[in-house]
Order: sequence, then C-alpha cells, then structure tokens
Amino acid sequence: MGPVLAGLLQLLALIGALALVYIPLGNYMARVYSSTKHLRVEKWIYKGIGANPDTDMTWPAYLRGVLAFSAVSVLFLYLLQRLQGVLPGSLHFSSVNPAQSFNTAVSFVTNTNWQSYYGEQTMGHVVQTAGLAVQNFLSAAVGIAVAVALVRGFARARTGELGNFWTDLVRGTLRILVPGAAIAAVILVACGAIQNFSGIHEVGQFMGGSQQWNGGAVASQEAIKELGTNGGGYFNANSAHPFENPTPFTNLFEIFLILCIPFALTRTFGVMVGSVKQGYAILATMFTIWLGFVALMMWTEFAHHGPALQAAGGAMEGKEVRFGIGGSSIFAVSTTLTSTGAVDSFHSSFTGLGGGIAMLGMMLGEIAPGGTGSGLYGMLIMAVIAVFIAGLMVGRTPEYLGKKIGGREMKLAACYILITPALVLVFTAASMALPTPPHSMLNSGAHGFSEVLYAFTSASNNNGSAFAGLNANTDWFNTMTGLAMLLGRFLPMVFVLALAGSLAEQKPVPVTAGTLRTEKPLFTGLLVGAILIITGLTYFPALALGPLAEGLAS
Repeated sequence: MGPVLAGLLQLLALIGALALVYIPLGNYMARVYSSTKHLRVEKWIYKGIGANPDTDMTWPAYLRGVLAFSAVSVLFLYLLQRLQGVLPGSLHFSSVNPAQSFNTAVSFVTNTNWQSYYGEQTMGHVVQTAGLAVQNFLSAAVGIAVAVALVRGFARARTGELGNFWTDLVRGTLRILVPGAAIAAVILVACGAIQNFSGIHEVGQFMGGSQQWNGGAVASQEAIKELGTNGGGYFNANSAHPFENPTPFTNLFEIFLILCIPFALTRTFGVMVGSVKQGYAILATMFTIWLGFVALMMWTEFAHHGPALQAAGGAMEGKEVRFGIGGSSIFAVSTTLTSTGAVDSFHSSFTGLGGGIAMLGMMLGEIAPGGTGSGLYGMLIMAVIAVFIAGLMVGRTPEYLGKKIGGREMKLAACYILITPALVLVFTAASMALPTPPHSMLNSGAHGFSEVLYAFTSASNNNGSAFAGLNANTDWFNTMTGLAMLLGRFLPMVFVLALAGSLAEQKPVPVTAGTLRTEKPLFTGLLVGAILIITGLTYFPALALGPLAEGLAS
C-alpha cells in the first residue's frame, strides 16, 4: 500500500468515526445543558462554592463568573509551580521561575497549553496532575459554557438571562469531559500509552552517557489534552513521543478525540435553537474548510519537489515514520484548526507552504471546527457577519435565527474579529523591531520571521502549538505570549457574552418570504467565502513575508 492511499484511508476512517458519534454526542450535550435536574455530586459542589444552580445570570454576571474563576485558577496554578520544590512527588525538580510560572499558568487556564519548557525535565507529578491536568478539564468546560450561553442568546427571547455559569461549568466537567476522558484513557493504556507515577530511570548507554526517562499519568492527561482541545504534553516531544502516542491507531484515535466535541457541538446548537438544519449548515461550513485544508496539506507534503523528498515518498523531515505524511498532515491540520496545539510532527520542518497552511488554520480564528466551545461561538460570530453582508447586498435588515442583527450586534461582532489579528500583528511587529527578541530565532530570513509570527498566532488564538526553532523560554517571550494568551482568550469572551445578552433581549422576528434561509447550501458557501476573505485580507501581508515567500523560493 502506497503512502498516499494509506493517508486517504486514514482520512476516510476518521470521517466515518466522527459521523457515527455526531448525533448521539450532540444530542447528549444538548440534554446536559438543558436539564433542570442536578446530580448529587453536583449539589455538593454547588453547596461548597456557595452557588445557587437554579438562578439564571445576565451576561455581565455570567462574565464575572468566567473571569473570577479563571483568575483564581491562574493564581492557584502559579503558586503550585512556585512551590514545586517543597511539594511531594516533585521528582526532585526545583520550583519554576516566576516568568515561566506566569506563562504556564496563563497558558493552561486559557486552554492554550503553550509550553516553553521540557515537560519531563521541569514538572513533577503533583504539578502535572493536580495542576495542569485539572486545568485541561476546567478550561475546556469554560469554553463550552460560553458557547452554550451564546446559543441560549439565540434561543431565548425577551430576557437578558443566559443560564448559570457555575451550573454549566460543573455539568460540562462532570457529565461530558470526565467520562469521555476516562474512556479514552483506558483505550490509550490498552494501546501502549503509559500510566504510572514512577520516578526517573536511567536507560541504556549512549555515546558514553545515559538517557533519563520518567513516567507519569500520561494516558489520562493525553486523553483530556485531546478531548478538551488543550494540547499540552507530558513530554517535550508531545504526541510524537511513543509514551503518549505509540501507534498509528492511537494517532488516528487522538485526532478523533480532538475533533469529536467541536463538530458535535453544532448538533447541540441545532437542537437547542429548535432547528437541526441550522446545525447542519454550521457543520457543513466547518467540515468544508477542514477537509479543504487537509487536502492542501497532503498535496504540499506529498508532492514537494526534490530527489530526496521523492525517494522518501514525500517531505518526511520532522515527521514520525510511525505515522507517515498522511497521519502527520491530518494531525497538523486538525490541531491548528482547533485550539489543541498538540503535535505529532515538527511544523517547522513542513514545507514552506505546508507551514503556512498550519498557520492560516489558526489565523481563521480556529473555527473549523475550533476548540471546545470557542470554535462554535467563533463560527456563530462569523455567521452573524455573513448575514449582515447578505443584508447589505439585498437592502434588507439582516436577521439570523429570528433575531435582528442591528448596529449594536455588528459592533460587538466586529470587535470580536479584530481583537486576535491586532494581538498577532502588534506583538509580532514589536518582536521583530526590538533588538533582543530576534536573537531567539534559530533561522534567519522568511523562515525565521515565520517562527515569530507562528508563536504569536498560536498564543493569541489559544492554540499552543510551536513552530520549533524559536527559543521562547526568555523573559520577553514568556511575558508577551502570556499577555497574548490572556487577551486572546478573555477579550473575545466579553464580546460573545455581550452579544448573547443583546440577542436574548430581543423578541423573535417572524420568517417572511424575504428572510435569508441560513440553513441552505447558499448560505454555507457565503459563510465559507466570508471567513476566507476576511482572514486573507487581514493576514496576507504577514503571510507573504513568511511562509509564502519561503514556499515560492523553494
């Protein structure tokens, strides 16, 4: 079997698996967030934190809950790292320095999981499990909660209430992420991923020295890392490490975990707004972009010129032979089109155009299908903008799901789509203009610029993957990427929740003959075009200086 055929068969198997879980998982999540009943363990948690789970919140109250919970989470994780040297189970690792502790705490709380350190040489068992793994659950649950609040904004009328943040947070964690991750962890252990709390072992003799390996609760963290679209690995090699991702099957399974919740949330959206066809329209938009990016990535990596590349069957540099170009390409696209950031290959070693495709996937706003929750609310913001564009074309007040899209709604949507590009471009420009940050670049020219552009694109979009070749463990990059992650996560949430509150206050607009049918393929095409054009106009100059220049020169 040739490598191209193997890649296509993996793609078909993945699509089939996602199709099988789409309806049951989407319907289940809709029931979770629509139920009025509380589990006993949930009642204990509400009592412990002093929350009334049956009290609905307006959007400012919902936002305060998100920000307060996230602030406490950052502080807790920061202190845990700073105290690591005196904690049991630290594997004799010292406390993490302040700049890196800040960066890592922000990274995991914002669902970014950017890592400027070697996981197996920096973090002990307590920080890994009680700190990083816990935030993998909670940050994903926060993203889904905000998405559900926006869906309620479309579904409800003549009320400013969007549900209860604490209820949504607890249910998302206990009813969706915990059981899903538990099942996934068992499968990963059965397939060879490790799960233990062993210490450091010296293994073998290599050129006069030995190599040190340490164990850990790897399978359980790998499961929620992918299911919650987090991405932070136990080891520096991330999902290219055989302890995290041992076989081609586990590679495909991990891609499935990355995609299943973001895609299924479109079904949840359709059920909660009372029209599953609307969910299918959003799904079709996400799937079209994702499949198109996978096809482009496979083409660039399989068909690159050069005798060495042709002899290897494609651009194999930086890729695991266990997974090949097909598995690596699907993984790279899926992890950058979501907020996962896990890697099973070095994106810096991809062809120039291949690296640009991965970068562009993040620049779209990670909405195809995006992260857990963040992908859905990002795509719905783009749908609002597409409806507004269509309204301008026909001279009619735009409507979406029975709600008018007026000046206030468009201002909030416009602010949402401008925040992330501004962060990416400003931080990248500052890093290139100042004398010290460019010293962290391993390469010069277009590829070196791509390293810096990729870093801030990853941080601002809460992705977390790295291009490699950039020494990000400096005070500048630890601080600036930390700020980019904070602003890139929470400023958009402000506009999402404000938009949700504005929509929930409206009364429904009846459907007429002039209403744009947003469940039709025509609207899906308009939405895909709006996403690509808006992103292209925003980032094209920066892409032209980096990956496009490199790709055309090679």
